[in-house]
Amino acid sequence: MLAAIALGSNLPSSIGPPEANVREAIQRLGSLGTVVAVSSLYVTDPVGYLDQPTFVNAAALLETEFDPLPLLQALLAIEAELGRRRDPALPKGPRTLDLDLLLYGDLVLNTPKLALPHPAMHERRFVLEPLAEIAPSLRHPTAGSTIAELLAALTPPE
Repeated sequence: MLAAIALGSNLPSSIGPPEANVREAIQRLGSLGTVVAVSSLYVTDPVGYLDQPTFVNAAALLETEFDPLPLLQALLAIEAELGRRRDPALPKGPRTLDLDLLLYGDLVLNTPKLALPHPAMHERRFVLEPLAEIAPSLRHPTAGSTIAELLAALTPPE
């Protein structure tokens, strides 16, 4: 199955600076299947909680045999291996690595552990821009729009 994954980092880890965290995560995705496309790295301002460093974001397409929930668990394990510590008091705060499962084929799923497609992806330029670079014609399974169309519909950055 083809999975779309968003990657982000804005804190250094034992691997190195945020750029190195994202590149290392992309390498580790290879243990979960075949990485078929990777976007450029994008430097983006934080959203929500603003008192933190800028982010390095990217997107990857992964051809995988993993079912969605085991894939999510494997992504969370990669985050933890690169030093991710989740602070419930600051869910949008700084992090060494964030891996979000955006799409899993055209599967629509809404469980307490996983929602597909990712419920906020269509609102986030830092997700859509890298994903549009590598998969502009990929369709959002509930919106019906392509990734390029979703990106074009966002308010232009200031």
